[in-house]
Amino acid sequence: MGNNISANNLQISQVLYNFIEKEATPESGITPEHFWQSLAEIVATFTPRNRELLSKRDELQTKIDEWHKKHDMAFYLDNRDEYKAFLTNIGYLVPKGEDFKVSTWNSDYEISIVAGPQLVVPVMNARYALNAANARWGSLFNALYGTDVIPATGDEEPGYDADRGQKVIEWADDFLDQAIPLKNGKHCQVSRYGLINQDGHIVLDVELENGTMTCLTNQDKLVGWQGFSEDPEALLFVNHGLHIEIQIDGENLIGKQHHANVKDIVMESAMTTIQDCEDSVAAVDGEDKVAVYRNWLGLMRGTLEETFEKDGETITRALEQDRFYKGTSGETVSMQGRSLMLVRNVGHLMTTDAVVDQDGNEVFEGILDAMVTTLCAIHDLRRNSPFRNSRNGNIYIVKPKMHGPEEVAYTNDLFNAVEDALGLKRHTIKVGVMDEERRTSVNLKECIRAVRERVFFINTGFLDRTGDEIHTSMYAGPFLPKESVKGQPWISAYEDSNVDIGIAAGFIGKAQVGKGMWAKPDMMADMMMQKVAHPNVGASCAWVPSPTAATLHSVHYHQINVTETQRRLASRSPASVDDILKIPLMTENSLSAEDIQNELDNNAQGILGYVVRWIDQGMGASKVPDINNVGLMEDRATCRISSQHIANWLHHGICSKEQVMETMKRMAKVVDEQNAGDPNYTDMAPGFDGIAFQAAIDLIFNGMQQPNGYTEPVLHARRKELKAQA
Repeated sequence: MGNNISANNLQISQVLYNFIEKEATPESGITPEHFWQSLAEIVATFTPRNRELLSKRDELQTKIDEWHKKHDMAFYLDNRDEYKAFLTNIGYLVPKGEDFKVSTWNSDYEISIVAGPQLVVPVMNARYALNAANARWGSLFNALYGTDVIPATGDEEPGYDADRGQKVIEWADDFLDQAIPLKNGKHCQVSRYGLINQDGHIVLDVELENGTMTCLTNQDKLVGWQGFSEDPEALLFVNHGLHIEIQIDGENLIGKQHHANVKDIVMESAMTTIQDCEDSVAAVDGEDKVAVYRNWLGLMRGTLEETFEKDGETITRALEQDRFYKGTSGETVSMQGRSLMLVRNVGHLMTTDAVVDQDGNEVFEGILDAMVTTLCAIHDLRRNSPFRNSRNGNIYIVKPKMHGPEEVAYTNDLFNAVEDALGLKRHTIKVGVMDEERRTSVNLKECIRAVRERVFFINTGFLDRTGDEIHTSMYAGPFLPKESVKGQPWISAYEDSNVDIGIAAGFIGKAQVGKGMWAKPDMMADMMMQKVAHPNVGASCAWVPSPTAATLHSVHYHQINVTETQRRLASRSPASVDDILKIPLMTENSLSAEDIQNELDNNAQGILGYVVRWIDQGMGASKVPDINNVGLMEDRATCRISSQHIANWLHHGICSKEQVMETMKRMAKVVDEQNAGDPNYTDMAPGFDGIAFQAAIDLIFNGMQQPNGYTEPVLHARRKELKAQA
């Protein structure tokens, strides 16, 4: 690397050095000299251990590959107990220890108490990061009016359509009957929402259209109000820990139409947001890493702003202010105006040339992330921002792609070292464990034990988990088509086991149990029908792709009391590890040639659609049209499963290399057509000689050699190649 600075036996890129010196350390209580000295010590201490853990991954994978080469699929199917014993003997499966309860303390309300939607957003994109941070509150009326939750009739009028607006009002009335029911009558019959003083305590006073008066079934659900008591402008309610604000304005266009002059219902929506430094960003060098860190710092300091043009208007976006109400007993009620922000670091695999150690080796990116993202978050702890993120003084780091208890224990020790280096109390850094690798799933209890004093979150991730399933068992036999894999016993056992183990470890009232992403941001009606399953199975948070989706998904948490659900689930029989270990193999090939080609088309189109934006435009996550032109939120996890699936079918002769190449070239033309309206897009056809197309080919034909099937090594190398050319 050129233009580097030497400090404490480290070679540091100029852009990162300047960022730490001029932006991150001022007012943090940490000097640049102390930061670099501490980083050098942590790198020297933890690098050998990180390498050993990665070597163990490879050693275990080699042993599993050899076992499957010696034992065909029929033997595996008839001798699953022997397979399980083998995994135990090589240390892939570890013994389960005695029962325990996590002792995580002082977590914020959004983590420990209330259940609700969780956003995941690339922190590298300032506009998206701010949108997500501000998604704590969202308009239910807008979310219903602007999505397919209210079906379109085809005869909507231009501008505001009153008939569609009426359907929104009716939908919202039904929701209010569920969340804040009236003692008599229904919300659709209300002509006026008012307040009265009842023995020094303000309560809701409701007039129905027939002139009778009623109140809430539970008057304690009213917690605050704005305006004058005789003519309130806003009423704040709570249900299952989530808040609802009814806004009243008879002069407003919507308020005039509403039977009680309600202009909007504002929902407490994204309770938590993962500001992501990992799968949804494309950060391949020091310049990229600083772009990621700078936005996270701006969120922690409250200074991040983004100005952009929309519909001919210049808009500047910044963090939202807190919300204040008059309490029902005369007190002031303040509500957090922003989602509680967590930060996702990268995993243990990748290195970065932003810092090079004394031996000339790139440092592990996860070590650098831990130090820099924590340094940035110190500004929140020191109240260097007009806004508070963690009111309890915590830093929440989500750690992905860990394989088994040893790797989780390594993260715990790394966070101890970072806390010591930066002068933080022990367990200030809380850790979220992503349960997305097979060796973590089957050893989840022991993984949680390794961070029992700081764990705030476990989360299942179907796509990465499936990608690892395929790579781990690559030699076992051909896998079922992707959609069929979802219906196999292992996936339901995996999802249930995560909840069972979290509840048994004492997560209720202490930590989140999370579920994965709804990937179709334009299909909100389907989301409303299907994603209700997540709180129903005990998930206290679940991922959504947009602020609008968060507002709609919050309805599910009003319908279902997750804490009660978790307590009920605590008495069920735990999911079986034996079921999790059932590899979803295609035991007999009943697929037609057309079925095989359709599966290849689907996988190839998805890979190309994602990779071409990653390589050419540095877009780590985006809404990518699938083969049926349905927009799907894609990140590296979706690319991992698709590339590993084709690699598996190639290895087992379900398809040929020639067939795959023909498919890739044909699908490249499809992707080119889907991106025809993007002025920044570079076609892959007809030359098929661009770096992006070659990266997609590498992911498939070299897929078996990629560490755990990860896409990062290929994507990073090819993106660097393109940036070097530019």
